[in-house]
Amino acid sequence: MSVMAIALPFLIIVLLLIFLTIVPVGLWIRARASGVPVKIGSLVGMRLRHISPPKIVDSFIRARKAGLDLTTDELENHYLAGGNVERVVSALISAHQAGIELPFKTSCAIDLAGRNVLEAVQMSVVPKVIETPPVAAIAKDGIELRAKARVTVRTNIERLVGGAGEETIIARIGEGIVTTIGSSQSHEAVLENPDLISQTVLGKGLDAGTAYEILSIDIADVDVGRNVGAQLQMDQAEADRRIAQAKAEERRAMAVAHEQEMKASVQEMRAKVVEAEAQVPLAMAEALKSGKLGVMDYYQMQNTIADTEMRNGIAQAAVPATNAQEPRKKG
Repeated sequence: MSVMAIALPFLIIVLLLIFLTIVPVGLWIRARASGVPVKIGSLVGMRLRHISPPKIVDSFIRARKAGLDLTTDELENHYLAGGNVERVVSALISAHQAGIELPFKTSCAIDLAGRNVLEAVQMSVVPKVIETPPVAAIAKDGIELRAKARVTVRTNIERLVGGAGEETIIARIGEGIVTTIGSSQSHEAVLENPDLISQTVLGKGLDAGTAYEILSIDIADVDVGRNVGAQLQMDQAEADRRIAQAKAEERRAMAVAHEQEMKASVQEMRAKVVEAEAQVPLAMAEALKSGKLGVMDYYQMQNTIADTEMRNGIAQAAVPATNAQEPRKKG
């Protein structure tokens, strides 16, 4: 037996394995058995273009069985663009079964935009409930209210690409709650009729420019918080008290400074008087020495001074006696 005869079976087996690796015959048979026309050349081309044939063929079979008019080229293009082919096909099937118009290009654009197109279709069929966090607002009477809302939304397929998400919906609902409570005359009016919040928020068209359509807004809970108005008045009164106290302290300090200044002025004047009085004997001695003042003139001046002091003493003694006799006259 020659070497060629021995190596030929092994060569055939190797070639067969290579062929089965490059050409997914099993996948082609499954497609033909499903009644979906897929060419062998298309499967080989997928291998050469680094496309997963099972993902394309299985998705293609599902789409055709659901009655969708798709081609393998469209699925390959979306796969090469980085999209999720399986999720797009599932979304198209769900939309088709629910009677929702969803073109293939629109679903691909939604998927490439980073949104879950299958979840969007499911939300169009079964609306989603979004619960907002507690939103605090203050009525005109100064009472704080904290409200929570449940928002029922469904996806708007036409605005899903480029439309705002759930965060925008929650922010706008919070803004509407604050506006409604803030414009109420009293917190009691809101507690008695909480659907005022729902009516006001729904009337604002808060779903404009978003990827959702608001179906209803229900106020889940309203709690009474702090009396902010009273607290502000207390804070203002405390601030006024501190300001008045500071001004009084300033006036007291100014009065003390003025008193100290007056005392200093009086002491300065007394010092000048003492200094002047000390000059009198020297001036008199100089006058006596120079002959400008005689001895008799000096004694006459002393007599006049003594007489003036005596008269002042008599006058001061007479004033208290007069004051003491006035009540007797009245009696």
